[in-house]
Amino acid sequence: MLDILLVQLSKPSVWLWLAIALVISYAIHRFGRLLLRMLRDQIGARMMLVLNWLWLLVVVGSYVAYATYKIYLPNVPVLFALGQNIAEGFRNTAGQAVVIVALALIAWRMVGNFSDRIVSDDEFNRRNVRVQTLKGVVESTLKVIIIIISLIAALQALGVNATSLLAGVSVLGLAVGFGAQSLIKDVFTGFFILLEDQYGVGDVITVNSGTLSGNVEQLNLRVTVLRALDGTVHIVPNGQINTVSVSSKDWSRVVATVDVTYQANINEALRVLKAVSDELYAEEEWRRYFLEEPEIQGVTQLAPDGVTLRALYKVLPKSQYAVGREFNRRIKIAMDQAGIEIPFPQRSLNFGGAPIEIRLTRDDSGHGPPEQNRTQSPVKPSETRDPEEED
Repeated sequence: MLDILLVQLSKPSVWLWLAIALVISYAIHRFGRLLLRMLRDQIGARMMLVLNWLWLLVVVGSYVAYATYKIYLPNVPVLFALGQNIAEGFRNTAGQAVVIVALALIAWRMVGNFSDRIVSDDEFNRRNVRVQTLKGVVESTLKVIIIIISLIAALQALGVNATSLLAGVSVLGLAVGFGAQSLIKDVFTGFFILLEDQYGVGDVITVNSGTLSGNVEQLNLRVTVLRALDGTVHIVPNGQINTVSVSSKDWSRVVATVDVTYQANINEALRVLKAVSDELYAEEEWRRYFLEEPEIQGVTQLAPDGVTLRALYKVLPKSQYAVGREFNRRIKIAMDQAGIEIPFPQRSLNFGGAPIEIRLTRDDSGHGPPEQNRTQSPVKPSETRDPEEED
């Protein structure tokens, strides 16, 4: 018996069949555990434990019996006969169907487990955006492939000629395709969005010149799901997206503007703007957001109600909102401390030939703004995006 065992184990084909049988046994074991979990509410925990161990013994015993038959050890009569019956059973339709369902279940679980292990870093960058986007697309695609292959294999096991059936389905799919051109357009557009990395999950985008905007929560070959600032979910078919404005691609920019009155000292206001910008850039808490030193552009507009000063900050993507809010807080305090007034509306009305000037003023009662520390904010600015002007 030992000589026969050594001779059989020296054959590579025997090891191959034993490996295949081991995979099938594991799949059947997982399939049985799934069915038992569905009965958890109807049976007690103790009975559940007994059934799990009983099912494990059945699977292990069946594998040992099949291995005895495949190695060909007729001197072990009970196991050899049982293994022969198991092999003949799986050649039948019912046995093949069980194997197909079990293997499909294992493949489905493996795809899900593999997808769950792909966890991107908390830092927002293009690599993490692509990982989050492709993760969902690949997972859904693989699951569809598993369903199609399992269905074809099951039909073959039931005696249906899957080749002719697929030919008929192809003709039907071609006919349906002419009537579902918008769906095909969505899929092709989604494919090129992913291929060219136009945007991905986590990006802040505006589609079709401001029609809709929000944070991309989900992206697949058919639709793009946006979450607006107020929590509204917009589901946009990819084929209906003509233009996309991405606010978080590679880097972002804060357009830091402040208006002052025409009576203000412009040079002093520019010095205050530069001081606040350099102050933000120098602090460690905010320095990590900057990619370049602040650019002070100076006077950019002579508006009807005041003079506009502007600075530009090149920052990390999606950090422009928090940096912009902190700038607004600090520039307001700095302007008050420097005695530079932020303008209010001024209008002139003409009655006949003589103009009548109407000025909107406020009564400060001789009291200036209270002393404030602009370097220490009472609250941390949120990194939530600002609403678009079109929203």
